[in-house]
Amino acid sequence: MELSKISILSLISLVALALLHSTHAQNSPQDYLNAHNSARAAVGVGGLTWDPNLAAYAQRYANSHYGDCNLVHSNGPYGENLAKSSGDLSGTSAVNLWVGEKAYYNYNSNTCASGRVCGHYTQVVWRKSVRVGCARVKCMNGGTFIGCNYDPRGNYVGQKPY
Repeated sequence: MELSKISILSLISLVALALLHSTHAQNSPQDYLNAHNSARAAVGVGGLTWDPNLAAYAQRYANSHYGDCNLVHSNGPYGENLAKSSGDLSGTSAVNLWVGEKAYYNYNSNTCASGRVCGHYTQVVWRKSVRVGCARVKCMNGGTFIGCNYDPRGNYVGQKPY
């Protein structure tokens, strides 16, 4: 009987550690890079590199929104994608939300489908952007605020992303 209790406790501990690891594993710089660079590779664009200065900029801005979690752009010198959720959102999931806009982007006409947004996607795959830095905060309301900044910025009117 005692061995059975130890086995159950061990199993519970392993599951808890696995869940803890998977939650954190999707918010590392490498996780952000992997999600971005997978989308970029799909359209033949070279990978981004992680820039600690951009990450620090993104973190300062994210920290200023932990109270309200509002999606308001910083209007800074970099390209920027923002995401928020009412609950937990990983960095990888945020990038995947932006990449999901690919379905609304028409490369030939360089436009988004009527009534749809695709500028987050085009920033992710913008060929001339070569550096990225991202940050994530838990908001006071229990939600999550995530921002990624890109240098050089993208989404210039009349230019295709790749």
